[in-house]
Order: sequence, then structure tokens, then C-alpha cells
Amino acid sequence: MAQHTFNLNGESVTVEADDDVRLLWVIRDLLGVTGPKYGCGINVCKACTSHINGKAFNPCSVPVSEISSEDEITTIEGLADTVDSDLHPMQQAWIEKDVAQCGYCQPGQIMAAVAKVRQCADEGRKLDDSAIEEIRNICRCGTYNRIREAIYAGAENM
Repeated sequence: MAQHTFNLNGESVTVEADDDVRLLWVIRDLLGVTGPKYGCGINVCKACTSHINGKAFNPCSVPVSEISSEDEITTIEGLADTVDSDLHPMQQAWIEKDVAQCGYCQPGQIMAAVAKVRQCADEGRKLDDSAIEEIRNICRCGTYNRIREAIYAGAENM
């Protein structure tokens, strides 16, 4: 097994794992960070959405060997630390809009929403319904209307 070093939620971590092990399993099983959820393992459902260097990605589809020691991986557990607060504004909006039902997909939904708001700001475009429609995370409970409301509310405070 090879050693792999990267930054996870602001801390440098080193793990021993075969190169082809998906990063999601490294994060969950070896490092004990369980916010990113396993849903499909093929980059479709997006329940595991996290950030790599500030952009949304799905660790279920990325072998650990593709992650470098310079990469910063942020999961839902580290999101509030990016704004030095108890909760990130998007997490707070999720609570205020009572989004979650079963809650399984919510960490990935929140991480995708934060990345989309940042992407729109970086591109100089307005966060609107068409931008939100670009988020492809699946919610089996169907709380999409509340998710949309929370994204707008969270974006106002980011």
C-alpha cells in the first residue's frame, strides 16, 4: 500500500491505501469523516459532494492516487471553518428553511450549493434559477423547492 497525503478540513492527513481506492472510502473508512454519504459510487447521485480546492467534486469517483499533497479537501464537517463560524451561512439557511427530511443527501446538497454560489460570483453572473438548475444532486424526499429557497437565502449571507 502507498502513502497518500492531502489536506482534509484544514489539517494535513496521511493514510495508507491502495492507489485505486476511491477517496470517499479513504475519507469515511480510514479517516472517520462521515458527512459525505455513499449513494451510487459512480458520480451520479452526488450525495458525497465535497470541495476540492474550493470547487465541488464527488470523491466517490476519484481514486486517492489523483489527490496531491497540495489539494485541500473540504467536507461538510469543515465547511463552517471556511467562514470561521459555528455554521456556514448555507447551513444556517438550510435550518431556517427546514429543508431536510431524511437528511441523507443534505451534506452533498449544501456543499454543491456553496460551490455554485462561489462559481457564479467568480464568473460575474447572477445566481438565478438557471444556475441552481445546474446543480445535479438528487434528493429522494423531493425537497427541491425548499432547497432552492435555502440556496437563495444562504447566498445572501455569503
